[in-house]
Amino acid sequence: MITENYSVFFQELEKNNSKEWFHGHKKEYENDVKKPFLKLLEALIPELLKLEPTIPTNPKDALFIINRDIRFTKDKTPYNTLLKAGFSPGGKKSKLPGFYLAISADSIHVGGGLFNLKGTDLKTVRTLISENTDEFKTVVNSKLFVSSFQSLKGEQAKRLDKTFQPVIEKTSYIANKQFYAMQELPLIDFINTDKIFDTILCSFKAINPLNQFLKQAF
Repeated sequence: MITENYSVFFQELEKNNSKEWFHGHKKEYENDVKKPFLKLLEALIPELLKLEPTIPTNPKDALFIINRDIRFTKDKTPYNTLLKAGFSPGGKKSKLPGFYLAISADSIHVGGGLFNLKGTDLKTVRTLISENTDEFKTVVNSKLFVSSFQSLKGEQAKRLDKTFQPVIEKTSYIANKQFYAMQELPLIDFINTDKIFDTILCSFKAINPLNQFLKQAF
């Protein structure tokens, strides 16, 4: 269960994002943040396996580290101010579509899809959409998808291969560089309550048809 202490830890980390502060509050991080987050993942995995049987079953394998990669950014603060997890066939860093969850001091971000498409994989996904446009539109225009996420997310290319130009008239999403959807919810509504589990699971169920469609590209 996510408690108020979880939120407080990240509120303080946002003000004191340093190795000194973090190491001085390592016990709170382990007990109030990491432990309940992993327990939530552990509870979700059996239900996720019903949607995607090939995801890893150890919650620790789904958890992203709290340390930021600061090698190529001007922002040198060492820690993320949230915990996040990814569930995909082949693991959290797999190129295959999957489920995503992040919880910060005040928000829950939950959804999934494809985030990091590169080179030929992007072309392969666009080819899948161009050859199955009606099926794709049925997925992203479904009542459950729209009520959960409103629309598909992703940066769009300014230039598009002429092969895919005709598809734009049917769906502008063909120009996307990523294909994902995300729901943001206020954490305060889920502090000290088990309803967080059902809410996250509902979002995962809503994203699953998109994942299953996109998985055909790989």
